[in-house]
Amino acid sequence: MPREAFGAAHRFLPRSQILSFEEIERLTRVFLGLGVRKLRLTGGEPLLRQDLAGLVRRLAATGAGDLALTTNGSLLADQAAGLATAGLRRVTVSLDSLDDAVFRSMNDVRFPVARVLAGIAAAEAAGLAPLKINAVVRRGVNEESIVPLIERFRGTGHVVRFIEYMDVGATNAWNLAAVVPAREILERIAARFPLVPVDPAYRGEVARRWRLADGSGEVGVIASVTAPFCGDCTRARLSADGHLYTCLFATVGTDLRPLLRSGASDEELADRIAGLWSQREDRYSELRAGGGRRSGRVEMSYIGG
Repeated sequence: MPREAFGAAHRFLPRSQILSFEEIERLTRVFLGLGVRKLRLTGGEPLLRQDLAGLVRRLAATGAGDLALTTNGSLLADQAAGLATAGLRRVTVSLDSLDDAVFRSMNDVRFPVARVLAGIAAAEAAGLAPLKINAVVRRGVNEESIVPLIERFRGTGHVVRFIEYMDVGATNAWNLAAVVPAREILERIAARFPLVPVDPAYRGEVARRWRLADGSGEVGVIASVTAPFCGDCTRARLSADGHLYTCLFATVGTDLRPLLRSGASDEELADRIAGLWSQREDRYSELRAGGGRRSGRVEMSYIGG
């Protein structure tokens, strides 16, 4: 969360406006009944949530086939073992560079790369490997970090994924000139490591995948700016305060708390969610590709990646 927008004086929501673990579990069961099979805990930074392992334990008990977590890794070393025991299946760690100065400048954080690497090691030891390592690539900032990231993680089984710089929210000062296209990212990689394309594992997979020709690893590229995939999107996002968003670039969500807290049945919740999903017309990335942009987008720290 950008410090200039969410400084020490920022007033966070009172606890009463945040979904309880019981409410999150109930909504999860409703989503599973509608066909959802993958759950991901994201943020902000989810490891800041008190007793996150307790929530993981509840969600694991719902029978979801795939329970994952996306984190900046700052607290992962201390929590990885407990999360794995609670039922977490997978972890994605954000790591834009192995260079400490570049890492800190991109993420506005006060912890070193070494702490993230320690978190990755702890996740490995806890049995959460292989991990996904996500790096957002920005022109003039961290293009030189692409190959070193692959070199660091090749042979580990972890998948390094490079993400085009996206205009999420309104506080990241996005401009198109700062985007390093997927084509250029792949050219940089291929100049050092010949690549072989990998078929998608399922429809709606956001990353296009390649394996290193020598068999030492796999990389992915998420190109929502230069190659939008709105038509295959299968992701819904639930904020901590109970708003449902059908697009990462949404301006407004639908508040499910009134239904949750007014005695609505699971069937009524399911009907509401199904109705919202069936009526969605989200295609922001496609519109952006045509020169259109939308103001007032919700921040990524509010609904995750």
